[in-house]
Amino acid sequence: MRILFIVDPLASLKATKDSSVAMMRAAQARGHEVWAATVETLAWASDTGVQADAVRLQLADDDAHWYSEGAHTTLRLVDVDAVLMRKDPPFDIEYVTATWLLEQAEREGARVFNRPAALRDHSEKIALAEFAGFAPKTLVTRDVARLAAFIDVAGDAILKPIDGMGGSRIFRVRADDPNRNVIVETLSEDGERTVMAQAYLQAIAEGDKRILIIGGEVVPYALARIAKAGETRANLAAGGTGVARPLTPRDREIAETLAPVLAARGLLLVGLDVIGEHLTEINVTSPTCMVEIKAQTGFDVAAMFVTALERACAS
Repeated sequence: MRILFIVDPLASLKATKDSSVAMMRAAQARGHEVWAATVETLAWASDTGVQADAVRLQLADDDAHWYSEGAHTTLRLVDVDAVLMRKDPPFDIEYVTATWLLEQAEREGARVFNRPAALRDHSEKIALAEFAGFAPKTLVTRDVARLAAFIDVAGDAILKPIDGMGGSRIFRVRADDPNRNVIVETLSEDGERTVMAQAYLQAIAEGDKRILIIGGEVVPYALARIAKAGETRANLAAGGTGVARPLTPRDREIAETLAPVLAARGLLLVGLDVIGEHLTEINVTSPTCMVEIKAQTGFDVAAMFVTALERACAS
């Protein structure tokens, strides 16, 4: 197959930990052509359809020099076998526009994963409401008074923006924190931006677990991301340490409940965030942690993904 990865600029990807790079390597190992493009080059024209300026990649095992560039060309998305949307957030109007273009490519006959409409319609934070039985006590609002009342009742809360990633702009706020009002006002931009508040979970000390679902099947290992000393956020991007662990019965219960629902919506790859017994986020834009799980357990998550992709393209 010819596979087009829509990713952030190649120079910004770190092969030592980037799941997109792992997926590219796994695809090449199966004999597939690997191409890459950025969202900035996506375009639609009435006489050609949706296109992207792409480069053919040859992947190497050397993490410092993990790719070499081959042919550069403009590809019609309908002319490749699979398009993988792996652009990181922010989920802004340009990201939404990319999903509109990719959805048009689908109408032209392209196969896009995750499906553009599912990416656009699935808020990684608010989607939690559909599965509230697994969630901690949670509030989503822009109302400053409601947020203040939530903190009072919870006593200890986590506040985060709806469109954040990688631990960006996440705050732990206690009811007696002298800065609580300014944190709420700043994060919500004085009530102009929606915020998610969740009760602080003591189980975060054991790690914020990333559980991957691929093609409706649950990866048997989670990556528990453990915060560094003095830090609330466990995200790897915020300096957390990843420890691969087998799924607990509760992990599996959560993942196996969500897996068929999300797969039916065209979400080939999903990353659940679980703290203790609770589901806290459902990530669909560019889930990660494949590299760390393979390094620590030997389980090749990227190869599992390519198998699922091959199956999806054959159906």
